Amino acid sequence: ADRDRYYFGADTMFERHPDIMKRLGQDAPELLPTLLDGLIWRSRTTEEGMRRVNYYVKHLIVNGEGTFAQSIEWMVNRADPKIICHPCLALVVDIVWSRVAFRVFLWGKIWLVFTLIIFLAATAIFDKDTTSEFERAVVMGCRVFTYFFSMCPRIYANVRQLCINLKTKDTVNVNGIPVPRYLMRSQEVVCILLAMDLVLMLVFEPVLTCLGSHEGDFEGAGLFTQSCEAGKDVRFTYSKLSIIGIFLYFLSTIDLSVFSTRVSAFVLVCFRIMGEVALYLFAMVFVILAFSCGIAALDQDNPDFSSIPMNALTLMKVSLMLFDTQNYTAIQDYPSLLITVVLYTIVAVTFLLNVLIAQLNCAYSCVYEDMVGYARLNRGKIVVECMRALAKPRWERFVDGLGLEEPCEFSEGDIGMAGAIQAPIVE
Repeated sequence: ADRDRYYFGADTMFERHPDIMKRLGQDAPELLPTLLDGLIWRSRTTEEGMRRVNYYVKHLIVNGEGTFAQSIEWMVNRADPKIICHPCLALVVDIVWSRVAFRVFLWGKIWLVFTLIIFLAATAIFDKDTTSEFERAVVMGCRVFTYFFSMCPRIYANVRQLCINLKTKDTVNVNGIPVPRYLMRSQEVVCILLAMDLVLMLVFEPVLTCLGSHEGDFEGAGLFTQSCEAGKDVRFTYSKLSIIGIFLYFLSTIDLSVFSTRVSAFVLVCFRIMGEVALYLFAMVFVILAFSCGIAALDQDNPDFSSIPMNALTLMKVSLMLFDTQNYTAIQDYPSLLITVVLYTIVAVTFLLNVLIAQLNCAYSCVYEDMVGYARLNRGKIVVECMRALAKPRWERFVDGLGLEEPCEFSEGDIGMAGAIQAPIVE
């Protein structure tokens, strides 16, 4: 056979149609598996329980200009959890991830984890009313570090990306409103929210508020104190911003789950069934509001049901099983109130909770089949982002190490074509 023209003349096809993966994905997605299957050669014989498999994926890794091909990006943008699990695409994503993208991603996340630790030291670890000048200096140093090396880079990155998207008109219409495309990624939204939260924390910084009045006759007086009268006035707001910031920092680290496909799949499944939990919470709010208003119309003097807000709080305690069982004795003095509470318990605790469980089971069953595919999509998305920041010399060393220009054996002594990666499989 003329092996130079084998596999549909793969080299000629990709040179003539470098965007064939994109076109098929848009116009004939059912042909994508056929194309990718044709890029795989499997030996008919086995050697010591191993079968030779050649994946001719050169053009899925390197384009005609010698840079990272866009095939993976096109497949990730399709968001098809089945096609991304094809052996060809899975091999490409895993090789690029393990050999180059992993390090780029890891260094970025190491810095994120480091800034998270500094932020925790600045807001949650040390006592706010400490009298130790050393601890106050450490807290202030950590906060200055956070404002300069976490807040400022985030503001710069978001403003820069916003200007680029607006300049190139790279926007997405959401209910008729143009929104920069980069804000369609959840991690970017978390990043901009964290930047806004840090700005507000700087505005309400109690240490800065007390700089002019750190000396005085009060406990904790001294440089970098937070215990002056003006500082105490803003500490309540600052503490609320701090807990929001901590949650946003931890949300930013969720991408670390990409290191394990199994963990990444679990995280994605959790996010995909959050819609069912949101529906349950909406139904609970509706039921609590309805019963709270109804109980307020009853002729009863129970202190736990004295007003609509108090009724809602008590019913919430009943749902969470935090309502003191001894208080049920007092409810028995008002039969109409007792019947209403029992009815609420049946609707909210028995009915709605079991509906939630059934919905979660169904949603999980639907998502479970494709959860590995969604995890691979997530990894592919991160690979694409990391490759944009990869230095050219490092990329060239990676490509040279793959040996794509060297002929790949079909069997021992039978030299085949170049452009393949051999990955034997166990039979």
